[in-house]
Amino acid sequence: MSKKILIIEDNEQNLYLLRCLLEAHGLEVLEAQDGLTGIEMAKTLTPAAILLDIQLPVMDGYAVARALRRNKSLDAVPIIAVTSYAMLGDREKILAAGATDYIEKPIDPDRFIEQLRAHVQW
Repeated sequence: MSKKILIIEDNEQNLYLLRCLLEAHGLEVLEAQDGLTGIEMAKTLTPAAILLDIQLPVMDGYAVARALRRNKSLDAVPIIAVTSYAMLGDREKILAAGATDYIEKPIDPDRFIEQLRAHVQW
């Protein structure tokens, strides 16, 4: 049985790239295009990891990370911010909100998989 990875991302091109990379490595992909939907999906599906964009409609990634961390059933689920926010302090800000790790866009496919494997074994 393949591991489920939830991607919370509103940009179709980014979603497509992440989906292709993950599926090529045998992972099952779940998708949400806004934070509220992503939170609900995470609660009901308990994915092996959550890939979270920061710039989202309705609710930004910081608020999503905080909401996910308030749910005790998701304590062990890594939240990996995948974002173009790369200014001084951005990494610390998302980690403080509850993310486990941080990957800058544009992603390097090999490095991305390597970072994900540090959190999810498959």
